Amino acid sequence: MKFTLPYWYDLHTHLRQEDLMEPIIRSQADMGCAGFLAMPNTKPPVAKVFESDDLPYWSIEEYREMIVKSGGGRFIEIITPLYLTKDTTPQMIEKGAKAGLLKACKYYPPHGTTGADFGYPFINYIENGVFEAIRDNNVTLCIHGEEHHLPPEHYFDRGGNVEEIFYKERVPALLDAYPDIRLACEHITTKCAVDLVLSAGPTVAASVTPQHILYTVGHLLQGLKYHLYCLPLVKFQEDRTAIRAAVTDPDNTKFFAGTDSAAHTVKATECGCAAGCFTGGIAPQLYAQGFEEAGVDLSSEEGRRIFENFLCHVGPDYYGLDKSDQVFTLEKKPSEVPALSTPAGDITPLPLGLGNPSLDWTLSL
Repeated sequence: MKFTLPYWYDLHTHLRQEDLMEPIIRSQADMGCAGFLAMPNTKPPVAKVFESDDLPYWSIEEYREMIVKSGGGRFIEIITPLYLTKDTTPQMIEKGAKAGLLKACKYYPPHGTTGADFGYPFINYIENGVFEAIRDNNVTLCIHGEEHHLPPEHYFDRGGNVEEIFYKERVPALLDAYPDIRLACEHITTKCAVDLVLSAGPTVAASVTPQHILYTVGHLLQGLKYHLYCLPLVKFQEDRTAIRAAVTDPDNTKFFAGTDSAAHTVKATECGCAAGCFTGGIAPQLYAQGFEEAGVDLSSEEGRRIFENFLCHVGPDYYGLDKSDQVFTLEKKPSEVPALSTPAGDITPLPLGLGNPSLDWTLSL
């Protein structure tokens, strides 16, 4: 089985910085990306728009220049969201949007994931006018949808978890205040989040990772496979079923590919485990595996249409991005999964970390 697909956009990835950036960007190119949305949780974070702004952060201008110098100039479009902090103002949003530099902002729950040390409580942005400015200037608000001030016993409980709490309390409050805000619910993992996106208006959409289509918390816990540890965590069978149904819906217009690929040269440490799964270079193959496991027949024309819609069309349509006329090929034959070599050390891709040295699919450009 073999078929071609147009180049696609990875609308949630982490390019990191310094010695990691160039090899990670190369891995994006190697899997047929036309462009990407590069998350701003760097050190320091990308939390101002203009280099001239008097704040102790990197700017969108600076980070885009780093990306281009590291090989990013080959892509059609690069989106760099603004990291929302206590220093973000409505004026900053308006000025950046009018200059054409600010297309998206990223909300991180305080201390809720890698590089979220500068995050600020969600309610503050409703009260200080930042979310209103995002709405008024047609900027997309990308959210890491987890509540992170809770005690450990409520973090992952039988009766709920931090993502479900966020989508039951925070997001409805936001949409009540600004029902037409452009809201990208990032790396959703629960049926609760799927249901909210489906019930919301056309300005609300969601990115979905390969791991949340493929795996459940059982896969993580059996043998404590720390390479599958990411935030939000993989969840339960009911949640995976809802995600699979959403992305494989023949009429899907809301759920799109965003890998949340997050490289770590050291995954496990003495005091814990770095959050993030690296899927650079292999994401379309993993998505294809997930769609097959969800019951999509990729040997059929309709099955390929459903897959192409999710991978190549819903995301760029949502963000208004130019499509590529280049194509790549997926073929149902085994391929090896090499580690990504960088000057800072090797990065282990998710399948290799799970003990799978090969994939069912081969990608060629």
